[in-house]
Amino acid sequence: MVADGPSEPSGSFAAQVAAELPGLYRYARSITANEAEAEDLVGDAVVRALERGEQYRGEATIRTWLHQVLYHLAIDRARHHAHELSVEDVETRWRDEGYSVDAATVAERAESAADLRDALIHLPQHYRSAVVLHDAEGWPANEVARVLGISVAAAKQRIRRGRMMLVSALAQGGQRRTANAGVPLSCWEARRQVSSYVDGELEAAERAALEAHLARCATCPPLYRSLVAATTSLGSLHDPDSVIPSALADRVRQHIDLEGSPRTPTGQS
Repeated sequence: MVADGPSEPSGSFAAQVAAELPGLYRYARSITANEAEAEDLVGDAVVRALERGEQYRGEATIRTWLHQVLYHLAIDRARHHAHELSVEDVETRWRDEGYSVDAATVAERAESAADLRDALIHLPQHYRSAVVLHDAEGWPANEVARVLGISVAAAKQRIRRGRMMLVSALAQGGQRRTANAGVPLSCWEARRQVSSYVDGELEAAERAALEAHLARCATCPPLYRSLVAATTSLGSLHDPDSVIPSALADRVRQHIDLEGSPRTPTGQS
């Protein structure tokens, strides 16, 4: 449920902004450390959107545009923290054919919303936003790319790397090293393709080679199962019945009320 907002004509810009609050709050809550930070981020994003409504030209959906506003605010506030994983370090680990994780541990932690959010905070913001929008909110890569202001190929790379970092964060030292030899594909070749495999984007020959690798490899199957578990669990963060905190709803309502007469942005009927 969402707190009732002010009465606005259904086509007004303010009403369109208000209708996107649940999604904006879910996104903010998944990329921030706590509820207070998420509320501040959403409130500031709404204020900025209402102040700059004339800049919206309808080239993207209002949903995408609002998430762009929130994303850039989050990036502006982002500071590198010691707890954040290094994408280079994580990719180096995944290149190591002896690297693996305890899949049961990862899956168990991924089922806990608190542990999952804690793991997400260990991802740098660029990668955190990519996996949250794609796997938690179910956005296609091209829409994620638009929000992040990058190419579709770059968005897919961030999703792939973000998923890897999420699994490593969830593992929390559960890595194990085992011997591995005589398996089709190198582990790194297989691990680079796993994200595309999850999304059903591999050609038949590539899919067959990867499946053969997973059937015989000693270290990659737990990583694959962990990736699937973490990716699937992210979808559970999408709660259409999530409640917008009353303080945040009041703050947004006040700014919408200040807008006065409704306005319709260019490109909207």
